[in-house]
Amino acid sequence: MDGSRAAESGTPANRKIGDPRSQAHLPQVLLFSDGACSGNPGPGGWAFILRHPASGKEMVQSGAEPETTNNRMELTAVIRGLEALRRRSHVTVFTDSQYVGKGLSEWLPGWRANGWMRKVKGKLVPVKNDDLWRRLADLLDKHEVQFRHVYGHTGHAENERCDQLAVEAYRKLIRAG
Repeated sequence: MDGSRAAESGTPANRKIGDPRSQAHLPQVLLFSDGACSGNPGPGGWAFILRHPASGKEMVQSGAEPETTNNRMELTAVIRGLEALRRRSHVTVFTDSQYVGKGLSEWLPGWRANGWMRKVKGKLVPVKNDDLWRRLADLLDKHEVQFRHVYGHTGHAENERCDQLAVEAYRKLIRAG
């Protein structure tokens, strides 16, 4: 993809969620996503590009919320992209969000097992944004998902495009308000 850098930092960044033996017959889909926020919290936007390389088809969507956080917008972009799929697919998610990436590849199984709680200083506390993580977990049960981290603002064409769309979405919301 035009010389852009994608991080493949060992097991966590490339960990597959689901059974890799079932992936051979699934359609291959690329999901590029990004979220943006003006203030944290503040008005925020999300965007995704969903691409089916075999057919060349592409879907692009974006949206905004009046009072949110950057992490919520990052999650929303991935969720909306996965929700747009009409059938079970093997999806490679490209995001610049370490929060989403680590959540997908490292934290989610433990959170589910602990009833959507996480340890902080030896105590269990509720997972932040658990409503979105639960939605994402349900979608992960429907698809085979692989995470790839991309560095933001380094010329990765799809990441830059998603960032621009997410920013445009929240700015439009601000102007309309």
